[in-house]
Amino acid sequence: MTCTPVSLLVTGGAGFIGSNFIHSYMANNPLCMVTNLDCLTYAGNLKNLTAVEENPHYRFVKGDIGDAALVAEILASRRIDAVVHFAAESHVDRSITGPELFVRTNVLGTQVLLEESRKHWQSGVVPDFRFLQISTDEVYGSLGDTGYFTEETPLAANSPYSASKAGADLLVRAYHETFGLPTLNTRCSNNYGPYHFPEKLIPLLIHNIINEKPLPVYGDGLNVRDWLHVRDHAVAIETVLKKAVPGSVYNVGGNNEWKNIDIVNLVCDLLDGRLGRPEGKNRALISFVKDRPGHDRRYAIDASRLTSDLGWSPSYTFEEGIAETIDWYLAHQEWVADVTSGAYLEYYQVQYNRGAA
Repeated sequence: MTCTPVSLLVTGGAGFIGSNFIHSYMANNPLCMVTNLDCLTYAGNLKNLTAVEENPHYRFVKGDIGDAALVAEILASRRIDAVVHFAAESHVDRSITGPELFVRTNVLGTQVLLEESRKHWQSGVVPDFRFLQISTDEVYGSLGDTGYFTEETPLAANSPYSASKAGADLLVRAYHETFGLPTLNTRCSNNYGPYHFPEKLIPLLIHNIINEKPLPVYGDGLNVRDWLHVRDHAVAIETVLKKAVPGSVYNVGGNNEWKNIDIVNLVCDLLDGRLGRPEGKNRALISFVKDRPGHDRRYAIDASRLTSDLGWSPSYTFEEGIAETIDWYLAHQEWVADVTSGAYLEYYQVQYNRGAA
């Protein structure tokens, strides 16, 4: 079953993964119309999309996914035949200090989108329709030293962030099972690459090393994550959107398990050479801080279903991808300076002081 949407609504498209998806999808589908609905919180930046902002097939709408009237107007006026739902509060640390916003955006906002999508789909305005929920492997909880998350792994969220995403995933399932809405769900491992807001590990490391600031590492640094290049993720999302059977869930992973401390050391060493610093100078910036509550020990994704069913597999090795990512950040310091100004730096300092206490 193949479906090629011609008018997409992308929520949260000014964020990290959403903006990379828009670039990728519009390059692969130049005649498709893309409407980007984003309320531009701290992690959303229209500078992520300067390359497409003059494209007549692209439209930006500033607004909240919880605004039912606005969502309904966009769906009808643009004859939307696919919703790709990225919009979410996504930073675990922020969910610990303020869970309410995560529930409001990730759960209630998703319900509004689903309900307006149901009405739009049932109106028969478009011949085919799909709703794709972009989720996370964090909904599965924590793994031991062995094993992998599969699509059948029970949801066992351990943070307010992951719990809110699990709640949204279950709503997506319910709208398919109850109303027949043609929904899809992807759950990805940790992403990295261009336009990543510098509160997450890899861009934070790069930003702080360049500015010779401390590199906070939670606990013993031995937490394990599977790393997926965001451009590989964008291709996976397009593949699922076009080829998957409604009701399907697919895991998306990069087959790249790394301990956090090994990532930190690798980025330090690569930037030693690029910044002309003595070997080991950047590693001296590492500071182990108190572990955060509910910190999952290991994530690892089994993405074999996506490969066997739909033919997708990652194209980047981590070594290639991390070198490219570092070089992108070094070449885009104006973008970094813009997104790391003001509220972000104030928030980061508070969090770092709390962890170091």
